[in-house]
Amino acid sequence: MMSKRRQTLGIQIVGALTALMIVAYFFLPAGVSNTPSVANRGGRPITNLNELSIDDFQRRPMQEQAVQAPNPNRVKAAFVILARNGDLTGVRYAMRQVEDRFNHKFNYPYVFLNEQDFTTEFKTLTKSLTKGDTYYGKIDPSMWGYPSYINETYAAECRQDMADRNIIYGGSESYRHMCRFQSGFFFRHPLLDDFEYYWRVEPDVQYFCDIDYDVFQMMKDNDYKYGWTLSLTEYPETIPTLWETTQEFIRKHPDYIIRGAGSLLPWVTDDGFLTYNGCHFWSNFEIGSLDFLRSKRYMDYFEYLDRAGGFFYERWGDAPVHSLAVAMFLRKEEVHFFNDIGYKHNPLMHCPTESYLQSKCHCNANENFDWDGWSCATRYRQRLDPSFVWNEFTYYNKTAPYRISA
Repeated sequence: MMSKRRQTLGIQIVGALTALMIVAYFFLPAGVSNTPSVANRGGRPITNLNELSIDDFQRRPMQEQAVQAPNPNRVKAAFVILARNGDLTGVRYAMRQVEDRFNHKFNYPYVFLNEQDFTTEFKTLTKSLTKGDTYYGKIDPSMWGYPSYINETYAAECRQDMADRNIIYGGSESYRHMCRFQSGFFFRHPLLDDFEYYWRVEPDVQYFCDIDYDVFQMMKDNDYKYGWTLSLTEYPETIPTLWETTQEFIRKHPDYIIRGAGSLLPWVTDDGFLTYNGCHFWSNFEIGSLDFLRSKRYMDYFEYLDRAGGFFYERWGDAPVHSLAVAMFLRKEEVHFFNDIGYKHNPLMHCPTESYLQSKCHCNANENFDWDGWSCATRYRQRLDPSFVWNEFTYYNKTAPYRISA
């Protein structure tokens, strides 16, 4: 039997150890854990059991993640969202999908633009959805209004005439200001001065596919100036003189135009450049080079169109304006079709049909708009390369260096 003296000594040792544990429990600095196997994820304390991995529960040793310095070569890029305060729900809906499908891995910033001041609620509830920076800008009246050379009385008469003919957005004044702003001004807003690339996001749009590579880095490294995912033909009633005005511009600036095998112009005409077939990239989704839009060629083209008055006397959209500029000023190898980005702007959807791309998507490939008669996607392929065979593995391999683990 243990002697009384040993018993007493044992009790004293247990008591001392218990006291030390109590002291440690109450007086360790905040954030320091006394369970090393689950102590810390990337230098922060675990406060939620849902953060624990299988490794944590199996008590395997974990290494603290090193803090990485910012990448000095990271592309200067941003999401650009033109919205009003009343669009908050639709903006958050779109942002949530952008974050889930892509940006939670890359944390690119957002630039929000509005012709009015953003409310505190708008700023708070959009900022809450991303770890990226958010910037909020008010559009100067010079970018959202009538220039001095526009006859506002005549413009109002034109709107009424188009409304009477039931032309889509024909009677809308604000829609015209929006199209002009997106055509010639958004990229000149001071908040975008330090950026190289933009990704346009609209309220209420949907994204269906996980994007596991840095889209902006891929664009820059391959010298892509413009990226698209949906294309279709424009309503001819909205642009009756756009092609005529563009041809006048071409005659004045023949040196600006890309010609020969690398030209995209054959995509936009079916009759040897006599008329415009209306094909355009749907600009509610576009990823592009801001330097391209700021170039002298593009700015001269926009100024020529703006002086002609078609944004107000007709209803010229930014989509055909951007697309005609791309067709005139860029080589086909500078334009990229994002087949792997499933996207919907009601009522149209691009959904990848290839099975290896579908594995990262949740859209119905049978609803893919590319094969619709209204689409210009097949025409794009046929006109630019009649011998082209759909082999997207070549395209997919091009994105490989930019992909990261899920």
